[in-house]
Amino acid sequence: MITQRPKGTQDWYGSNMYKRTIIEEIARKICKAYHIKEIITPVFEHTILFQRGVGETTDVVQKEMYTFMDKGNRSITLKPEGTAGTVRAYLENSLYAESQPTKLFYITPAFRYENPQSGRLRQHHQFGVEFFGSASPLAEVELITLLMEFMKELGLKGVKLHINSIGCKNCRKEYNKALLEFLKRHEDKLCGTCKERMEKNPLRIIDCKVDGCKEIVKDAPRTIEYLDEECKDHFNDLQSLLNELNIPFEVDTGIVRGLDYYTKTVFEFVNGEGFTLCGGGRYDNLIHEIDGKQDIPAVGFGFGIERIINELETEKVELPKEPAVDLYVGILGKESKAAAYSLVRELRKEGFIIETDYMDRSVKAQMKYANKIGAKHTVIIGADELAAKKVNIKDMDRGEQFELSLDKISDFLKR
Repeated sequence: MITQRPKGTQDWYGSNMYKRTIIEEIARKICKAYHIKEIITPVFEHTILFQRGVGETTDVVQKEMYTFMDKGNRSITLKPEGTAGTVRAYLENSLYAESQPTKLFYITPAFRYENPQSGRLRQHHQFGVEFFGSASPLAEVELITLLMEFMKELGLKGVKLHINSIGCKNCRKEYNKALLEFLKRHEDKLCGTCKERMEKNPLRIIDCKVDGCKEIVKDAPRTIEYLDEECKDHFNDLQSLLNELNIPFEVDTGIVRGLDYYTKTVFEFVNGEGFTLCGGGRYDNLIHEIDGKQDIPAVGFGFGIERIINELETEKVELPKEPAVDLYVGILGKESKAAAYSLVRELRKEGFIIETDYMDRSVKAQMKYANKIGAKHTVIIGADELAAKKVNIKDMDRGEQFELSLDKISDFLKR
């Protein structure tokens, strides 16, 4: 099917492309204010990076990765998320040797083989931030604040912050024992995947989307009940900071996130219906998990741009309109083409949005086209105009027409 895109992908153009451009511009602007530098990592990595970093028991690794053998007989995977590749780049390029913290953001395609849904495609696009080097809960506050400013600038109003703590390896041992004890009493009612997870990573069962499993785990023990002193203090400090900064939040003990690398804080921004728009948290062990040497704390988040676009449409948020064409320069006669296009070039250099005729249309057809593309003003450049060095410029909204010298067009448009 040469003329049909693969299932779970989309073409970006028109109004959707403009919305995406606005989202990315706002993301870059806010990251600049937070002194967060952009990073671009490869679209594909060695498969082992995601197996070790994302976690072999996750749905992403078990079911959703696009993995293939390259011509060198190496197992390669298209990136399913942005964190693991950013951590690999942080380590490989010794960014930890520079003054810390290191704050990086990315806007990247990500690939997951799953059933396409609204806002969830097999190729989607993520905006994410990774904050390396700080164990302080102020690092979480930094990212939460950034996200709140981002949502506010976009105009989203129905978004709420949910937080939880899933502890560290130490308190997770006690929690896993209690959770396993609970789950074994209901094992016969669990789905096949959760039965496998019981031994490998029982925490993942809390995140199961199967209705029967969701009903069972409603009464399961929660990680927050088994935190050791360090994790408890960290979570209490985070809540105190959020309260002091008047950042509203809800403690949601059901949040565990779907990736194995999270420790301590996990958070989500959800819409009014409880649908997750953005997720993140702390992953203090991931760097050591990947390189086996460094112990560097880190925290991050990621969200799908497609989901944000869907939420903007759901909330009926009006984004700024696409900039209109400032001037359409019509061309009358072959001998006027070069002079007319010279004017187009000069006005574009001054920052104006200018269009002209490339189709050899009649003047009437050119004016019709100028109206169709929403040009604010029009002029016609012909032999008479060039000889007199004057043009009639028309305000398309008001229908008014003004005579101007050719060299005064720029001043007129500025006014």
